[in-house]
Amino acid sequence: MDLAFNINEDAMKLAYSQVRQKLETIYDGGGKAAIKKQHERNKLTARERIKYLCDADKPFIEMGAFAGYEMYAEHGGCPAGGTVSGLGYVSGRQCVIVANDQTVKAGAWFPITGKKNLRMQEMAMENRLPIIYLVDSAGVYLPLQDDIFPDKEHFGRVFRNNARMSAMGITQIAAVLGACVAGGAYLPIMSDETLMVEGNGSIYLAGPYLVKAAIGETVDAETLGGAVTHTEISGIADYKFETEHECLDHIKKIMSKLARPSDAGFDRIAPHAPAQASNVYGVLSEGNTKPYDMVQLINSLTDAGSFDQFKEDYGKTIVCGYARIEGWAVGIVANQRLIVKNKKGEMQLGGVIYNDSADKAARFIMNCNQKKIPLVFLQDVTGFMVGSRSEQSGIIKDGAKMVNAVANSVVPKITIIIGNSYGAGNYAMCGKAYDPRFIYAWPSAKIAVMGGEQAGKTLLQIQVASLKAKGKTILPKDEADLLDEIMQRYQQQTTPYYAAARLWVDAIIDPADTRLVIAEGIAAANQNNHIAEFKTGVFQV
Repeated sequence: MDLAFNINEDAMKLAYSQVRQKLETIYDGGGKAAIKKQHERNKLTARERIKYLCDADKPFIEMGAFAGYEMYAEHGGCPAGGTVSGLGYVSGRQCVIVANDQTVKAGAWFPITGKKNLRMQEMAMENRLPIIYLVDSAGVYLPLQDDIFPDKEHFGRVFRNNARMSAMGITQIAAVLGACVAGGAYLPIMSDETLMVEGNGSIYLAGPYLVKAAIGETVDAETLGGAVTHTEISGIADYKFETEHECLDHIKKIMSKLARPSDAGFDRIAPHAPAQASNVYGVLSEGNTKPYDMVQLINSLTDAGSFDQFKEDYGKTIVCGYARIEGWAVGIVANQRLIVKNKKGEMQLGGVIYNDSADKAARFIMNCNQKKIPLVFLQDVTGFMVGSRSEQSGIIKDGAKMVNAVANSVVPKITIIIGNSYGAGNYAMCGKAYDPRFIYAWPSAKIAVMGGEQAGKTLLQIQVASLKAKGKTILPKDEADLLDEIMQRYQQQTTPYYAAARLWVDAIIDPADTRLVIAEGIAAANQNNHIAEFKTGVFQV
């Protein structure tokens, strides 16, 4: 390996070590004192529950760990959005798991909590995966109730999804391990089976204090909605257990008896390690400031010898091709970051989508839909080519063709944001708005409407013009200070942490785990055997 490669490798590993450091703090939830209090009540934490429940020899891929990161500071923060969730295996069955973290504001729902839980239900519905709820929540966080209660994508949508998943035949299991209050009480009861732990688990529409205030009745929590009440009197719950471990063991028993679904038939053979696996850390330069060969990176992610390029000598700023990842057949659409020359002798900038590359990618995406091959998008895109030459050549038309193909694609799509994800390039390369089944970011990812330098200068021009219109004198030093302020704010908003906090991506991953998350994503998608007919509607030609 050359010196530049080693420098790149060190920088990427350092970037992910910073991700890990932040995650270690997030994993503490509401803090060590709150965890201690949970243990004193003979309760496990959300992470301990998931660890005990999941098969030890299978991967658990956490989703949304950065949800709420550096948000709600005035409310004391909301680590991981107050829930722990992800894809795991229970009794050999892949499933979605959602666990309230009682150490974070008693498990109350912040706005980001609702968004995260809906995202997990979306994963279950799109992939027809069983979903397990580990309930321990005080309900809606009242100071922010207007941002979590009434709208379409708010708290109530969870129960609508409960009903829709039931109609779709998706197994839902709810274990009530702590409080389950008010509207939240509908979640376990709308699940297929409800399990409760004596002494800690409780389900009621109104707690003892509210009952006293509303109707004057004095009643304790256990009599009002404890495990005995709901398994022996109301009939609402199905099972009661003395300990959490017994409760979680019974979930394992239920999961072990589920019928095997008919799969979608995505092709898989015996996997092979990549020929260049060691290259995964060293291809991108620190800050992603230098050109690199995307094919080299693809060869570090795909099974050795499996990558076959499609239209290799045409539309070179997008690399398309068929490959295998952990044995799964995939179609890859990736941005080439080298400066290339087309057959006409024209130089094309890496990371930019030109007319020919958009045309090629659209055709390849349609081919994968025709063959029922899942798509993997590797994003490092600065946008579409601009200028009179591109406009007169119909770049909007060709871009629309690619966006149409992505939007109407019916095979599973998995997106990895490796570097830049700017502007309409984010859309064309299957950003969050285009319904990827799963979307992940490397620590090197940057997501924004345009690059920082261009955005900073544009915003500066607007602000300076506004100040001058008000009769203010702007000196060169003032402009420099203003630009610096704009750039700092803008750069903060482009980081993968900012994106993951708002669930624009499901997780920030170690680049070395890219093969794993793609393979697990396809394994999940393969459990949904319903693939709609591929139609594009009016298609620009």
